[in-house]
Amino acid sequence: MSEAMASDVIDEVLGIAPGSPLAEIRGQRPDVVRHTQGSYDALFDPKTPGGLGAAERLAAALRIAVLCGDAALAAHYRARLAKAGADPKLVAGAEQGSAVAGDRRWTAALFHVEQVTTRPREVLPPQIKALQEAGLTERDIVTLSQLIAFVNYQARVVAGLRLIRGQ
Repeated sequence: MSEAMASDVIDEVLGIAPGSPLAEIRGQRPDVVRHTQGSYDALFDPKTPGGLGAAERLAAALRIAVLCGDAALAAHYRARLAKAGADPKLVAGAEQGSAVAGDRRWTAALFHVEQVTTRPREVLPPQIKALQEAGLTERDIVTLSQLIAFVNYQARVVAGLRLIRGQ
């Protein structure tokens, strides 16, 4: 794998060593690796974050990883939250769910994260309206939706690579 791919989050989460069989497999699709990492960078280190701050984005990602049952991915986002000095209420909401989230805006966002991740068919226009009523802008809602889709994708890629590795 190239230098750019060596810092790929999926490699880090799985502990994929350069030159290993999984690294060789991933190296066959360098565009996928590059674009996946690019999406990660755009979502979690954006040039213009809008109303959804870095800690909220990371906490939403942690919640998704917890819901997906991926301990390694959750550990990655938990570590990033710790490094960011995130508010303990934000982290508790991410760990335990929307019922303990704290403020109305974060509760609504986490409820949406949970619903889209676990029951996507139930997401209807009233749920989007509830996000707006809680103070999320249209841009925030789009960003949150992109983040939900991405971390769920990331969890599936990690799970697939674990299967290939025989775990």
